[in-house]
Amino acid sequence: MTKETAIKLFNETQIRTLWDNTHEKWYFSIVDVIGVLAESSNPHTYWRVLKKRLLDEGNETVTNCNALKMLAADGKMRLTDVADTEQLFRLIQSIPSPKAEPFKMWLAQVGRERIDEIEDPEIGLDRLMETYLRKGYSKEWINQRLKSIEIRKELTDEWENRGVKKGQEFAILTDEITKAWSGLTTKQYKGHKDLKKENLRDHMTNLELVLNMLAETSTT
Repeated sequence: MTKETAIKLFNETQIRTLWDNTHEKWYFSIVDVIGVLAESSNPHTYWRVLKKRLLDEGNETVTNCNALKMLAADGKMRLTDVADTEQLFRLIQSIPSPKAEPFKMWLAQVGRERIDEIEDPEIGLDRLMETYLRKGYSKEWINQRLKSIEIRKELTDEWENRGVKKGQEFAILTDEITKAWSGLTTKQYKGHKDLKKENLRDHMTNLELVLNMLAETSTT
């Protein structure tokens, strides 16, 4: 099962997601969704209580719920309860919230956008550029970042062709590349920048992006 991780924004709030290429569907972190709808200070506790109530009622939304690894607040990949779009629509009905209808519209939009991006990958790049612009990045930095994404994709495709497995093996090779130009592992570099769950490359300067791209290009 091939999956692609992503962060989607609902009213500037991050929702962790996974795209499953095999089944062609999105999976969404349930606690992230609850954090938006219930506006709870502790969405994990809210979900545990709601989950028990739904189980007692025999609600299949919970019994069919999957747990997949997602990036947690501590920067580690941890099992997280997820739901696909259909499950979320049913789950939303159990959470009284004025944001329920806007969130349903957002879910439908996310699905449409993915179909558009599959048919025309340039649409995905345009949306990514818009996201970075909203976050305040300069156009010069965004162009470097998009180029780094392209080079990284070419590199990981080559690794896969050579039988390198995603996960730990990818991480080991990435560490070697990072050390080649910075002298630090990826984890050490994130510590140097005081990052936890944030994406390291999104916090690189133009020069850092260029150095990293040169290292990855020479590796390919």
